[in-house]
Amino acid sequence: MSLSISIITATYNAESTILDNLLCLKQQNYPFEHILIDGESKDNTLELLEKNRLPGSTLVSERDKGIYDAMNKGIGLANGEVIGILNADDFYASNTVLEEVAKFFQDPGIDACYGDLVYVRERGRSEKAGEDFKVVRYWKSGLYSSRSFYWGWMPPHPTFFVRRRVYEEYGLFNLSLGSAADYEIMLRFLLKHKVRCAYIPEVLVNMRVGGVSNASIANRLAANRNDRKAWEMNGLRPYPWTLTMKPLRKVGQWVYKKGL
Repeated sequence: MSLSISIITATYNAESTILDNLLCLKQQNYPFEHILIDGESKDNTLELLEKNRLPGSTLVSERDKGIYDAMNKGIGLANGEVIGILNADDFYASNTVLEEVAKFFQDPGIDACYGDLVYVRERGRSEKAGEDFKVVRYWKSGLYSSRSFYWGWMPPHPTFFVRRRVYEEYGLFNLSLGSAADYEIMLRFLLKHKVRCAYIPEVLVNMRVGGVSNASIANRLAANRNDRKAWEMNGLRPYPWTLTMKPLRKVGQWVYKKGL
């Protein structure tokens, strides 16, 4: 019996990007459940979803408390043994991503996996997901060890797949942490609870450039404060340089991209 996977996509006014998301999912060569949680979009997102979503997918549109609240709702509706989250403006790098993920979870001792991610900028239109974008940054995750988070490491959340039982045992996204909620949940799962994870050494997700936490100096400072809270609420103590290293590690994403 094949491993069952659920993919959650949260949307809000995503009419300009959601079609790439849906196209990449339609091209996957592994079966999965798709759950769409919309925050009562005011543009044409809902119309596009109704016309283009996969047969059998779940679509819920209602007010929420932000993207992580939507993700929590999606996790609550998921039936798959493994859960992945693909944001409305992201898309998978190939049609074999879910097949590769399923292979790693054949090991019953693996409860999470992650891979690499590239930041892309749109340059035109194509009939195939991903061909109309160029890479501007490369987030090479690398292998995880128990000391990784202390040196500013974190895996790219869109590439992070987790068994549903981990969410059930250790909890969902903490809405009080803003854009650091994904950092906190990975810190909680991997470092605090020592969930066993595997690294898939290939690009799994294309992400459009941008992001709330890096939109301004004020947002970056707020994210840094929430990163610190993430350690505190889990009873963990970072090194003095941990939270400074976290944003500095992004410099390497530009350097690595130049070597491609």
